[in-house]
Amino acid sequence: MKDDRIAPFPDAHQDIETWQDIPDTAQTRASAYRLAFNDAEFLCRDELRPVRLQLELLKPEMLQAEYGVKSTIVLFGGSRIPRPEARAGARTETLAELSRYYDEARRFARMVTESNLGNDRENVIVTGGGPGVMEAGNRGAAEAGGVSIGLNIVLPHEQAPNEFVTPDLCFNFHYFGIRKMHFLLRARAVVGFPGGFGTLDELFETLTLIQTRKMQAIPVILFGEAFWRGIVNWEALADAGTISESDLELFRFVETAEEALAAIDGWAG
Repeated sequence: MKDDRIAPFPDAHQDIETWQDIPDTAQTRASAYRLAFNDAEFLCRDELRPVRLQLELLKPEMLQAEYGVKSTIVLFGGSRIPRPEARAGARTETLAELSRYYDEARRFARMVTESNLGNDRENVIVTGGGPGVMEAGNRGAAEAGGVSIGLNIVLPHEQAPNEFVTPDLCFNFHYFGIRKMHFLLRARAVVGFPGGFGTLDELFETLTLIQTRKMQAIPVILFGEAFWRGIVNWEALADAGTISESDLELFRFVETAEEALAAIDGWAG
């Protein structure tokens, strides 16, 4: 957002323009002469990591605030879960079966967005911005005529923005930790679909923050009870004493978009 206040000093943009007009000499071509904030090589030095962490925290925060995003509904889920029409080409039978959750994520996001149209950017759908369940969430929001957020991250595979993310709310991250902060900073609910290591990482960090009261308790909804019980023996954790029995109440299982909405609306913590 442009600052229209009258300032007594040249702003950064003006100094960059002035720097471009200076004589071409050995001195002005030297990297040492570049303005520090306009020197990509300098900003990527190891010593500047704290600055880069701060920038990744600030940029999405400032742009979401300027866009008017007040609260979000977070969708976590696998990038490898195919669209139902592509299930025949899925790598495993399980992935083919899980394709139904693409449709549920799409329906859920559409229903959430429809119910909040004109509600001053409340309960905006946010995903990891990539394919699979993430695409389904952004797609449902777009089909409802609303906006949605994509929090992408630079990875060797699978992570380019899907076409349904609102362009002005399509962010890219280097640091997983800062990205995960942005998932939760405005979250009213977290909805997890079947996925892999990334989904598990995001889910368990959320549950840990709620369990340890580092964040306010919010609804945590898990689609696909059979999947989640098949990969995590929740009761065994409680039986072993490594979590409390009450920790099993931090989340709910659902199968359909309607059940998820009802669970969120009726959440008692």
